[in-house]
Amino acid sequence: MTRPLALVTGASAGIGLAFAEHYAAHGHDLILVARREERLRELADRLRAEHGAQSTVVVADLATIQGRADTRAAVDAAGGVRVGIVNAGFGAVGPIATADRARQVEMVDLNCGATTDLVCHLVPAMVARQSGDIVIVSSAAAWQPIPYTATYAATKAFGLFLAEALHNELRGTGVRVVAACPGPVRTEFGTVAGTSGTSHRIPHETADGVVRATIRALGSGSPRVATGWLARLTTWSASLLPRRVTVAAAGAIHRRIHTDDHTPPKAP
Repeated sequence: MTRPLALVTGASAGIGLAFAEHYAAHGHDLILVARREERLRELADRLRAEHGAQSTVVVADLATIQGRADTRAAVDAAGGVRVGIVNAGFGAVGPIATADRARQVEMVDLNCGATTDLVCHLVPAMVARQSGDIVIVSSAAAWQPIPYTATYAATKAFGLFLAEALHNELRGTGVRVVAACPGPVRTEFGTVAGTSGTSHRIPHETADGVVRATIRALGSGSPRVATGWLARLTTWSASLLPRRVTVAAAGAIHRRIHTDDHTPPKAP
């Protein structure tokens, strides 16, 4: 019997790696996409040894046209996928006035452009088969604008809105879509985003917990899931409090994170 196939982007670490492990353990073969080849091949070897999963490794930067083309080609060569985990992304903390312009644009290219590219490529075949799951990994940051991480929050709102719209649009087709909106997760994300101070004092959830909550949401037919208590608190406050209040509060928190992460430690 042929095993179903799952595509996982950003599979070399964190939430993407946890999704890859979940689907391998539940009888799927995989297309693993990330920039770090050595990590991907180590993961593929381990998933084959532990679960019998066969993996296609795609070394690609999805912020680039070539990276997206290589990923689409791998999907087509495999005859399509049953599951698409659209997870690759990154963030940055700091004021726009001092931000690296090219890095901000790259963030939009990856978090929004690659998400759109892959979803538009995966959905038609899923609709034709009347079967498929799409998970767009958004963030608790999607619920309101956030000063000092303005571009990141905006890109994650894009992913949330896209998933919610597609969830409605694809109703009755056999294709399920959900946006996973985790709060802080103990992964390499913070290192890439440039956070290491105050952010480490905020309670973090686990990548495995994000996966479990997302799978439950798929099963229940929810268009989105806030995973972890901090994400649920953010969702609740954004729905009940005036926007100016939530934006001010989020800005104060992230300004403190940025300040702490850029303040030299005191001499002993």
